[in-house]
Amino acid sequence: MTHYSKDFKSSIVARLLPPNNAKVVDLAKETGVPKDALYGWLKRSRNKQGVAPYSCKPSDRYSADDKLTMIIETASLNETELGEFCRRKGIYPVQIANWKDSMVQGLTSVPSKADREQNQKQVKTIQQLEKDLARKDKALAEVVALLVLQKKFQALMEAPEAEKLSSRCDRK
Repeated sequence: MTHYSKDFKSSIVARLLPPNNAKVVDLAKETGVPKDALYGWLKRSRNKQGVAPYSCKPSDRYSADDKLTMIIETASLNETELGEFCRRKGIYPVQIANWKDSMVQGLTSVPSKADREQNQKQVKTIQQLEKDLARKDKALAEVVALLVLQKKFQALMEAPEAEKLSSRCDRK
């Protein structure tokens, strides 16, 4: 088992924390230190600093208003200032970026799968209703045409009878 100096450990942990945020896997390949050891060093470092471990999701303790305030506060900060801000708050720059993305997505909300399915059902229902309406319009037009023809036929049938009656009256 290899022992590492405190200075070496602290320099590696510093690279893992903001603003550097190096990946554990990359540092393990670069330094030859097992990634499990790096995770352990990182966890102990956070416990000493009083920062919640990464698995505890510190973002859950912030309200939406707090998150929005932090997004606004960090909008004009450079990378170094952002790192200092995040260390003070016990969060990661990635979290702030994720919060921002979530808020932007909320403003440009993409319909959920359920909403899309409901919209598709409504479109199909509308199309079916339009087909039914067109069919009924055609049927109504046929009925009107038949009524008009029936009236014309009745008018033609009544005209000769009227002529017969008038011609009988003339004969007398």
